[in-house]
Amino acid sequence: MTEPGRGLEEAERVELTVGAVAPGGHCVARVDGQVVFVRHALPGERVVAEVTEVHKGFVRADAVTVLAAAPERVEPPCPYAKPGRCGGCDLQHVAPAAQLEWKAAVVREQLTRLGGLTPDELDRLGVRVEALPGGPLGWRSRVRYAVDAAGRAGLLKHRSHEVVPIDRCLIAHPAIQELPVLTPSGARWPEGDAVDTVASTGGDVTVSTVAEGVATPVDGPAEVREVAAGREWTLPASAFWQVHPAAADTLVGAVLAAVEPRPGESAWDLYGGAGLFAAALADRVGADGRVTLVESAAQGVAAARRNLRDLRQVEVVAARVETALVRRRITGPVDVVVLDPPRSGAGGRVVRELAAAGPRAVAYVACDPAAFARDVRTFAGLGWRLATLRGFDLFPMTQHVELVGLLLPPD
Repeated sequence: MTEPGRGLEEAERVELTVGAVAPGGHCVARVDGQVVFVRHALPGERVVAEVTEVHKGFVRADAVTVLAAAPERVEPPCPYAKPGRCGGCDLQHVAPAAQLEWKAAVVREQLTRLGGLTPDELDRLGVRVEALPGGPLGWRSRVRYAVDAAGRAGLLKHRSHEVVPIDRCLIAHPAIQELPVLTPSGARWPEGDAVDTVASTGGDVTVSTVAEGVATPVDGPAEVREVAAGREWTLPASAFWQVHPAAADTLVGAVLAAVEPRPGESAWDLYGGAGLFAAALADRVGADGRVTLVESAAQGVAAARRNLRDLRQVEVVAARVETALVRRRITGPVDVVVLDPPRSGAGGRVVRELAAAGPRAVAYVACDPAAFARDVRTFAGLGWRLATLRGFDLFPMTQHVELVGLLLPPD
């Protein structure tokens, strides 16, 4: 036990009672008033935790011994999902149904603390997280394995650049699990910093080495096919695409249900990537409508222009979203907007420009609850409200969650 009044030190072990869930796959505990963010734990458990990091105002720790387990605790299916080993999965010790509630609790906390929503507003939203088909294992269709100094491929420890050699990643797509990439198969990768693997929904399987940020295919096609939104897409194996096989269609369905595009309307697809949402919007607004896709990544722009070339009502604008809005690279009137920003969120300037453009509805697709909550607060300051919210478990066994929110302007 730590002495009263003395701060915890790295590698020190302390017995504590675990509190509520927190962002990042942690639970919150306190020892003599000091905040401890604990991984590999569940609310209500009594554990022995080993301190892994010491910071001003808080420490991080791993639960290394469980003295009193929560009923939601299960044995992690992967032997590497333990303290001090692979950091890719945060929640393998949590029963699948409880993982959904864990993520919903994090979303509610972020919307309260950062988004400024009241308990009544949260109740009206009915925040919950929906599972996708396929179960919690074997879903990840894109896996990047890190390579250590000996040329062995593996996965990184939590908040570390240290590579943990593994023989199999259980959340990887079965076709990826069978690839002879990992060290136990005898594979060595001395020329690269990482190994990228892809198993597309179109049936393509590709392995690439990554050196100084450049991916070079060594087995399989350089371009892969994806099937979503009733279309087949062709894009570089290294280009962005959702990693869960059911994610693209799930998100398209949620976005269309939220904004309900109408024939003849004008729509913006911001941070549009290869054009997944733009294609779905184009189908709904029809030949008399208009869809403007804005994307800054060269790969995404090229993929969008290639895959959407048959949709004459779609215009692809190569620019940063903020630049396109501020410099009037795109102009209104606009009826509906799909906003799918990076993990950092859209930010105040983009939100203000969007509100000024006057759409009747914005579908916000978010991969980070904190950034989403901050942007919701900015919208609220302009009179907008979060009318509906759906959460999706696109990343089972991890702490990540995807959100689709409908934002409506003042009446």
